[in-house]
Amino acid sequence: MESIEVSAKTVEDAVLEAAIQLGTTRDKVAYEVITQPTSGFLGIGGRKAVIRAHQKSDEEIEAKLKADKEMEKLLERVNEKKETPKPVEPVKKAEAPKKPEKPAEVKKPAAPKAEAPKEKPEVKKEEKKEASAPVPAPKPEKPAVPVDTAPVEKFLKDVFGAMGMEVTVVITQNPQEREMNITLDGADMGVLIGKRGQTLDSLQYLSSLVLNKNTEDYIRVKVDTENYRERRKATLENLAKNIAQKVKRTRKPVSLEPMNPYERRVIHSALQNDKFVCTHSEGEEPYRRVVVTLKEGVKLDNYGNRNRGRYNRNYNKKKER
Repeated sequence: MESIEVSAKTVEDAVLEAAIQLGTTRDKVAYEVITQPTSGFLGIGGRKAVIRAHQKSDEEIEAKLKADKEMEKLLERVNEKKETPKPVEPVKKAEAPKKPEKPAEVKKPAAPKAEAPKEKPEVKKEEKKEASAPVPAPKPEKPAVPVDTAPVEKFLKDVFGAMGMEVTVVITQNPQEREMNITLDGADMGVLIGKRGQTLDSLQYLSSLVLNKNTEDYIRVKVDTENYRERRKATLENLAKNIAQKVKRTRKPVSLEPMNPYERRVIHSALQNDKFVCTHSEGEEPYRRVVVTLKEGVKLDNYGNRNRGRYNRNYNKKKER
């Protein structure tokens, strides 16, 4: 099982950094503290926390879930033992016998009054109705026509020839959605991906310029190799969850590294349903980045949990007994 050593200011920061390096979430990391952090004297001579961490196996995760369920059952049993006293029903007073009511006097019917003649309602003049404007007929949609892929294919082959690489280019179209997918296959595709996909993004941008140069409608182009786009998306989603956990624990906003618009959308989508944190973007391209902050009015404990006080109260009551 792969294990890594991570150092940080605190143990929690070290565990979070280990989760990011392992590409998983905080709750799936098992760790052992090697060195406890020390603050030193007046901030001098302090030591960082050092841990050895690895990703939990399926057996460890199942054992943890079983332990949590047993703890919940134990808390339920403790709460069931506390019987609330039944409220005492008040004694009803004997009702006094009701006095017989006097018969109501029969009143003579009054003579009918002569009704005044009803006035005829005035006839209002009919207002002139404006002639409604004719509804324009819907414009017929343009038929989806496949685009000529020869210029893009020639451009990519020229680029790869200049780089001295043999790459197979597979192009598929989706005319209804105005999309084109380009898949690259060959040896040493890491060179085409580049650092955080920057080289792949540049190829995608240039291919889009070549394709849309002579087309009426804009066609979206997506360039991918070795399923990098999906793998990068999963990494960003795990990063978003870990950063959200850090924001809940520290109650301080965290600013991520600069990202392109696609990667920023992945972060926003991953945290849009989180009840405790929110996201927004700051800066100008190409240095625009996502900032994760705690929502207003949210109160959390030191562990980043909202309702942990209920378990602490039950534990304290049990300890007093």
